[in-house]
Amino acid sequence: RALISVYDKTGVVEFARRVAAAGYELVSTGGTHRTLSEVGGLNVRQVADVTGSPEILDGRVKTLHPVIHGGLLARREAPEQMAELSAHGIETIDLVVVNLYPFVATISRPDVTLDDALENIDIGGPTMLRAAAKNFPSVAVVVDPEDYGWVADKLADGGLTTEDRRGLAAKAFRHVSEYDSAVTGYLSTKVSGLRYGENPHQSGALYAPVGVAPNGIAGATQLHGRELSYNNLMDADAAWRTVSDFAEPTVAVVKHNNPCGLATREVIAEAYELAYEGDTVSAFGGIVAINRTVDAKTAQAMDAIFYEVVIAPGYDDDALAILQRKRNLRILTVGSEPSGKALDLRPISGGMLVQGADDIEENPTEWKTVTEREPSATERQDLAFAWKAAKHIKSNAIVFAKDRALVGMGAGQPNRVVSVHLSQRIAGDRAKGAVLASDAFFPFPDNIELAAEAGITAIAQPGGSVRDEEVIAAADKAGLAMVFTGVRHFRH
Repeated sequence: RALISVYDKTGVVEFARRVAAAGYELVSTGGTHRTLSEVGGLNVRQVADVTGSPEILDGRVKTLHPVIHGGLLARREAPEQMAELSAHGIETIDLVVVNLYPFVATISRPDVTLDDALENIDIGGPTMLRAAAKNFPSVAVVVDPEDYGWVADKLADGGLTTEDRRGLAAKAFRHVSEYDSAVTGYLSTKVSGLRYGENPHQSGALYAPVGVAPNGIAGATQLHGRELSYNNLMDADAAWRTVSDFAEPTVAVVKHNNPCGLATREVIAEAYELAYEGDTVSAFGGIVAINRTVDAKTAQAMDAIFYEVVIAPGYDDDALAILQRKRNLRILTVGSEPSGKALDLRPISGGMLVQGADDIEENPTEWKTVTEREPSATERQDLAFAWKAAKHIKSNAIVFAKDRALVGMGAGQPNRVVSVHLSQRIAGDRAKGAVLASDAFFPFPDNIELAAEAGITAIAQPGGSVRDEEVIAAADKAGLAMVFTGVRHFRH
């Protein structure tokens, strides 16, 4: 006998025909029974007829019955178990074909409700799969429509081998394990649904680690504005991570995951103005993060520009009233900094890359001056600021900074020269007297020569190139001060 009960009915009619032709009696449930009998024209028994019990609770209970699970779990080589089946009038089930309710697809919908999710947690299906897979020496279990073809071929030509059934059983257990993990993740870690993913045709949701209270952006409270999107959260996280790396009052303006404006000042309103001036064109539609409570003066300055999101630890009443005048502005308050020890997880096709956070302790006073000229005290202060900024910009990252404010940046370019060009173009005349930080070493002196032409006076870079001596010579020739930090801060 074969018990067939599938949500995804792809190929099931043709498979059932071949199973029946191999001499199997077909048993099925609900919609699968209708498909096989009405569409396929097959002779199929209802599970309710086999068990003698009707489906109940709107189909929640169909196959959870001793007649079904006795027929699955009985060991054929154990005479006492087979005798027990006979005493109870239970027949064996030799093939189980099951796939499960679409739980992952359901919870990926942005409008999914808890009731929707709970209704799509399959109970009977995983139970049958586990029972059949446990007894694979006697029972074959098929969970993937891709296996229908070769399984049907084997059934028509002498049957499945023990190794065939073992492989199918392993696949069934893996399928159930992944399914249960998705349910566990949804019930334990889902924070919220999102309007959509990176693009409107992609679904999206926000999750947090199991057993950990969400912090950082995942734990932010939204005070105002429309629903957050996937891109909003990605940029908000980049902005909050950036300002959280600074102990001093700091403001970041982020666009497409990169700070295009960043400044540190004792007065937050001044820091905001300088951050905005970092790149007034790119700031439009950006994300603003502030690592201090927002006051009315800062809110008033922001009021003239269109921003998607504002993030801060808190807001004065007057500041909040000003910002809330913009109906669609998303206003977030963040109660704690992101954990510096959190793992960095990035999916790749077929797997996941995992690395520790880029949170190494650095002391700028220990940087090695490699040029004839030492940086001045002001240059050292700006180099420390620029170096920390470069850590949060996509590689190949170049930062121009002056008076603890970003005046130009280049990010995500396939070569470092282009990043220097971009920084120079954004900075313009502000590059004169500014410093430069590079997230990785300079492979050629052309970067140094271009920076000197722009007006840069001091440079921070990791060092370590085979051409370090050429690079240092170019800096000395231009009268630049240069320090080696000994640390790289790639951010791909």
